[in-house]
Amino acid sequence: MESLARLLLLVAAAGCAAGALATTPHPAKGLRVRLTHVDAHGNYSRLQLLQRAARRSHHRMSRLVARATGVPMSSKAVASGSGGDLQVPVHAGNGEFLMDLAIGTPALPYAAIVDTGSDLVWTQCKPCVECFNQSTPVFDPSSSSTYAPVPCASDLCGDLPTSSCTSASRCGYAYTYGDASSTRGVLATETFTLAKSELPGVAFGCGDTNEGDGFSQGAGLVGLGRGPLSLVSQLGLDKFSYCLTSLDDTGKSPLLLGSAAGIAESAATAPAQSTPLVKNPSQPSFYYVTLTGLTVGSARITLPSSAFAIQDDGTGGVIVDSGTSITYLEAPGYRALRKAFVAQMSLPVADGSEVGLDLCFQAPAGGVDQVRVPKLVLHFDGGADLDLPAENYMVLDSASGALCLTVMPSRGLSIIGNFQQQNFQFVYDVAKDTLSFAPVQCGKL
Repeated sequence: MESLARLLLLVAAAGCAAGALATTPHPAKGLRVRLTHVDAHGNYSRLQLLQRAARRSHHRMSRLVARATGVPMSSKAVASGSGGDLQVPVHAGNGEFLMDLAIGTPALPYAAIVDTGSDLVWTQCKPCVECFNQSTPVFDPSSSSTYAPVPCASDLCGDLPTSSCTSASRCGYAYTYGDASSTRGVLATETFTLAKSELPGVAFGCGDTNEGDGFSQGAGLVGLGRGPLSLVSQLGLDKFSYCLTSLDDTGKSPLLLGSAAGIAESAATAPAQSTPLVKNPSQPSFYYVTLTGLTVGSARITLPSSAFAIQDDGTGGVIVDSGTSITYLEAPGYRALRKAFVAQMSLPVADGSEVGLDLCFQAPAGGVDQVRVPKLVLHFDGGADLDLPAENYMVLDSASGALCLTVMPSRGLSIIGNFQQQNFQFVYDVAKDTLSFAPVQCGKL
């Protein structure tokens, strides 16, 4: 059982000073950047923060599931004047953390949403046909000496899931994110500056038609998925890692690229554990792992091996995602987990609709200092156990006294969210196809 004394301040504003730290000349030698939570500077109440995170998670889960299950979607997309209708696939999109970049020569700084569930790197570009408001100037390709449109015949254009050819033989792209958010424009190459290192020739989407409220925190998106157009793939990185601070911590959340990405053993409070990354040919960009079981308190939940497996049609499976706050489990697994929590909690079940979560308990009037909740452990292939502290899966709304589980049901895909990842360093070794993790005080990394 785990004490909840720390939960009183759990869902507070996250924040970290944005900026670049390293001066290494090439990502192979390791880069370090800082991530800022999207609500860090919003001055939101605890309840508002939790509601916003839950709402974003539900929207993102819907997008991810739509993409994984192949729900047909079409969009009337005019890709940079192509004039043709494109059948536009659904992508993950949006996320919970921002990273600082600079683009072009001379370099123009901007903040972009980090997304481990998608590939394309893109930003808004002039002249805008339709653009959302952003806090930094919109990138003007005509002002950069290193901007170059990608021709239709390029291999980079071929890496797009959907492309079109403009009248100037430029490669047009169109992405939709399943909630009326979308970006359309021209694929180009440009010099990006990351952690004070210039990275020439990065392919990115220069979007002149961009819609959706989900991108308003940043000026675009940086995909860290497994596909060929992601920043990870383009830079040829063997691995990357991040360590997300808890929501009541105003410290930085470091993102480490290349050789800097190994587990910080000196800062870890327990040995690192590893599990294989699994590839799903139907969804090659996602980071899948094999979830073999769950333990709630003293109860090991036994489920058939098919419960969290990737199915023959590409559905199912479990992904690790930095851009979803809440963890979502396929319905059979979630029902078993929910039943175990209800059986082992000594508090009455409460209505969690205001918070936006499924399972909540009514905390006692005297507070939660003496409340204890069942331990939650996620078991992965290879014997790796993610043994979670209470603050990684239970949140308290002090106004209503609702103590809520940050796990929800899903259908078609399971997702390990960032609430469960906080204060663990996660290392994605794409060269060795392994995911490693260890408990670390991320603010000290």
